[in-house]
Amino acid sequence: MPNWFKKQMTEAFLSKDLYQIKVLNQCWFFYRKKNSATVKQ
Repeated sequence: MPNWFKKQMTEAFLSKDLYQIKVLNQCWFFYRKKNSATVKQ
């Protein structure tokens, strides 16, 4: 997990920003899915 992403997730959790947590979560799973597809090929 990239450092910038960890920092944003930490800030979202500390501020209890549910919208930002959901958006970052979706981004993370999209990123993982995209990268795992390129690795398998």
